[in-house]
Amino acid sequence: MSLQSVREFFQARELDIPIIELAVSTATVAQAAEAHGVEPGRIAKTLSFRLGDGSAIILVASGDARIDNRKFKATFGKGKMLPPDEVVALTGHPVGGVCPFGLAQPLPVYLDKSLASFDEVLPAAGAIHSAVRISPTQIAEITNAKWVDVC
Repeated sequence: MSLQSVREFFQARELDIPIIELAVSTATVAQAAEAHGVEPGRIAKTLSFRLGDGSAIILVASGDARIDNRKFKATFGKGKMLPPDEVVALTGHPVGGVCPFGLAQPLPVYLDKSLASFDEVLPAAGAIHSAVRISPTQIAEITNAKWVDVC
């Protein structure tokens, strides 16, 4: 169903962004990079966090980037990654298919600057075998994302 929510998200905004569906899982950065024939950095991984104030956020970062705890805390305060059941409840997407599109409920979206060096990245599209090819700038535009430096 979350693949459908991504389709509906694109349709509602009149965006012609094809969803790539593969027969193999692309749930991890390594699997996605191999399946799409790209370097791991081009896979845009979407992470979900609960902040110290109880709010939840979505953070999209380059597949080979790692969260820098000091930078994260300076930007957001305390935070921890959400467990899988909460990820599904908040985003409507399964872990491995989480993306900033077609979310089950509105969540603030942030893009890490690790994505900025790429002209095109591949985030998931709501399922563990799906993705889209899109520029980080377009992700920011269509999700009203803010740029941060936390990796």
